[in-house]
Amino acid sequence: MQKIIPASRNMKEFERFLKSPYELGVFLELHISMLKSVQSLARQHNKKMIYHLDLIHGVKSDEAGTEFICQEYKPYGIISTKANVIITAKKKGVKAIQRLFLIDSHALEKSLALVAKTRPDYIELLPGAMPQIIEEIAGTSDIPIMAGGFIRTKQDVEAALQAGALGVTTSDVRLWE
Repeated sequence: MQKIIPASRNMKEFERFLKSPYELGVFLELHISMLKSVQSLARQHNKKMIYHLDLIHGVKSDEAGTEFICQEYKPYGIISTKANVIITAKKKGVKAIQRLFLIDSHALEKSLALVAKTRPDYIELLPGAMPQIIEEIAGTSDIPIMAGGFIRTKQDVEAALQAGALGVTTSDVRLWE
């Protein structure tokens, strides 16, 4: 997996991603009416897309919505905080990325229990600027980790990677260079 995974929040950032050397990218917030053109442009540029299903406007992030996106658009991956989305994406042969928001020790415990249940292909930890927590989870889980959120500098990227993250998702276009 590439070390930096550009995360686009709008079409301008997506167009910048298309011109980048990166093969894999995330589209965070998107209206369903734009999915066909986004997927078409990504394929034309030999890019693999991961969609954050919880942030696609016009699609419910449930089993039916996941099946629809997987069958209709065949993304490389789906990111979600929801267990049923992760399980459905895996059944459809799409990479499943379980997004975990870690705000305290209780959230960490609940998140690890969720990961044990869903067995996603990847875990995305937020905030990603917590190398000690990345290291702790990497030491207890065999599931590859992505770090995201509050990654603002190259030092943040390096700290996350050294702590055990396989890659870093970031919407900070300065870090895409």
